[in-house]
Amino acid sequence: MTRRPPVALAVAALSVLALAGCAQDLPAESAAPSASASATPTLSGSITVDAAASLNGTFTALGTSFKQEHPGVEITFNFGGSSALAAAIVSGSTVDVFAAASTKTMQTVSDASLTAADPVVIARNKLEIAVPPGNPGKITGLKDFADAGRTIVVCAKEVPCGAAATSVFDIAKITAKPDSYEPDVTSVLTKVEGNDADAGLVYVTDVQAAGDKVQGIPFDEADQAITDYPIAALKDSKNAALADAWIAYVQAHEADLQAAGFLAPQ
Repeated sequence: MTRRPPVALAVAALSVLALAGCAQDLPAESAAPSASASATPTLSGSITVDAAASLNGTFTALGTSFKQEHPGVEITFNFGGSSALAAAIVSGSTVDVFAAASTKTMQTVSDASLTAADPVVIARNKLEIAVPPGNPGKITGLKDFADAGRTIVVCAKEVPCGAAATSVFDIAKITAKPDSYEPDVTSVLTKVEGNDADAGLVYVTDVQAAGDKVQGIPFDEADQAITDYPIAALKDSKNAALADAWIAYVQAHEADLQAAGFLAPQ
């Protein structure tokens, strides 16, 4: 039997010790994959979002980009007058997220203990006069809404755009003489676009979204009746993770809301 020289034995022993030391110095995550490293939740399923009619364009666009980032999820939007949506939610409508055009309307849902957390304001908005292209009714300002000879449309008083209209009329000391009260701001805008009205009161964002289908006429009193847009997940949501993720996504895209004409939340 061949005997290994003492020097060779010493070198071999040192090598074994060195390798053992390296193994002890390795961080735990290098030795084996961490359980938490692969625990990032993947969003799935669907939610229903009830939102003020004036959020239609912005929310629809954000919904498209959100679904591109989270393949497989589905968001169903239901746009309309905030007061009608709130009433339906209180009556038991199955909804995951509610975005209103006023804090008063959101309060209806909060007072019924239906929100999962305190609502957060994502934007603000203000009114603007909308007239058909060319302004055939020769509208010059808010005072023309008191002229019975002109065809005027505004939102119903119980919806946020109608409540804001009532406020600006009071501020301007005008007794408005609308020919019709519409259920939401989209309906007002549709009548103006169709040349069925000389003027209507809508939001700045609606005038911007309509493009060349209407002309906008700003007025000073609108600055005194700015409305907040709160959003909240609902307590009975069947997909709380997706509902919260959608709200966070909207908050992170405040710039998109402002590009659509909304004012920044305070």
